[in-house]
Amino acid sequence: MALSNGAATPAPASSNLVLILDYGSQYTHLITRRIRQLSVLSLCISGTSPLSAITALSPKAIILSGGPHSVHLPSSPSFPDGFLRYVQENGVHVLGICYGMQLLVQKLGGEVTEGEKQEYGKMEIEVAKESALYDADDVGGHQTVWMSHGDEAVRLPDGFEVVARSTQGALAGIEDRTRRFYGLQYHPEVTHSTKGMETLRRFLFDVCGLSADWKMQDVLEEEIRTINSMVGPNDHVICALSGGVDSTVAATLVHKAIGDRLHCVFVDNGLLRYKERERVMSTFESDLHLPVTCIDASDQFLTNLKGVKDPETKRKIIGREFIAVFDEFAQGLESKLGKRPEYLVQGTLYPDVIESCPPPGSGRSHSHTIKSHHNVGGLPKDMKLKLIEPLKLLFKDEVRKLGSILNVPELFLKRHPFPGPGLAVRVLGDVTAGNALETLRQVDEIFVQGIKDAGLYDKIWQAFAVFLPVQSVGVQGDQRTHSHVVALRAITSEDGMTADWYYFEHKFLVNVVSKICNNVRGVNRVCLDITSKPPATVEWE
Repeated sequence: MALSNGAATPAPASSNLVLILDYGSQYTHLITRRIRQLSVLSLCISGTSPLSAITALSPKAIILSGGPHSVHLPSSPSFPDGFLRYVQENGVHVLGICYGMQLLVQKLGGEVTEGEKQEYGKMEIEVAKESALYDADDVGGHQTVWMSHGDEAVRLPDGFEVVARSTQGALAGIEDRTRRFYGLQYHPEVTHSTKGMETLRRFLFDVCGLSADWKMQDVLEEEIRTINSMVGPNDHVICALSGGVDSTVAATLVHKAIGDRLHCVFVDNGLLRYKERERVMSTFESDLHLPVTCIDASDQFLTNLKGVKDPETKRKIIGREFIAVFDEFAQGLESKLGKRPEYLVQGTLYPDVIESCPPPGSGRSHSHTIKSHHNVGGLPKDMKLKLIEPLKLLFKDEVRKLGSILNVPELFLKRHPFPGPGLAVRVLGDVTAGNALETLRQVDEIFVQGIKDAGLYDKIWQAFAVFLPVQSVGVQGDQRTHSHVVALRAITSEDGMTADWYYFEHKFLVNVVSKICNNVRGVNRVCLDITSKPPATVEWE
């Protein structure tokens, strides 16, 4: 079992689990991904989880992540009592990264203090000797790595030796092979660490003796077994379909497990993109052959959102209204089938879980809550349906691989992500104000269609328009205007956890902006969002 947002979630079976204890680093998810890229199952839980949560998973190796804290402060987060004894008695290898290394040093009797010289960004390290983490060819050579620390280990615990130092003299790599403790002061998971993947590979396979045995086919088979163990032979299940990759793959997976006892529902909440309802329903019928019921609940959603400006409140309202629609749909099925559906399938992904959970040391419990996803943190506590979230431990690219195995059409697998709350998080402020939604739909359609026409759609992770709650002065048709401002955002990413903005050619932007201002009434200014994630999130709200 794997702990995610406080609830136990069945984990894909593997005898080679690597467990990451998260202490709040912005790169923690990258550790998880890098290990999975090496075909080893990795899961991430809070670094302050109880020992029982760790032992229940029986990890073969544990990685302590970085974090923004100082281990010499009393408020700093730590692993639970009994952790060191457990890993020693069970032969578990432990690798500390950045804060995680300092935590190991301190808890094992060494000393960590505020560093005389802080090290941030790209730095050079020198490999001092052949070791478990570095091979003989690395000795005496330099590597570029990514540092992010203000503290440093000044005295090592007994049994440790230094295997690498920064060019400024700080400890960069340490190990105690006898007790299976290892530490890196830098971040091997970041691409700026040029030999980082090689170091992780060496740790996993040469040091820990793990096998590259985690495959998507195994995930598929394990999830089908899990679904069948949860859902009784006569039970019925509702699936919330949005037309996106996640819910489509989730529905196809559950349908493979339980067949026609799955009842799919597509909800028009009044927050969809231009002609989204017609396009999605047509594709469901022609390509997926899934039984889908379309419910128009736009009035219900927009009435409850009227006047609401706070982004978190909007997400919570949308989550509540979705569940109300699903409950009503379940009641209708009960009248028809003579049995009430007990489960709701959702396409929740691992990044949704991570972003909806609070990091140790924040006064909450895990990495700071960035925003509530309507299908994670935005669900009402009194909902009647039990959740089935078969993709909850997967990243987006992994979901696409799973969908390919399930023969989900490429048309669906290549679709850009669309947020569950829909255009509510792309109209800043009150979504019902004026003609904001319709204006945004038209702008978004021109932008995305322009990307498709230019052959750029598959090169971009996500592209969309945002309606801003401001107006600007302009000149259109020789007349002064005071009209709306919109923003365009396009990003590249591997998993949605980090992202960079896409660099469009000047000619493309000129054409798109011209079409928007000439064809969408009430818009006289277009801005381009060139912010990466972090510091921004993908969506504006």
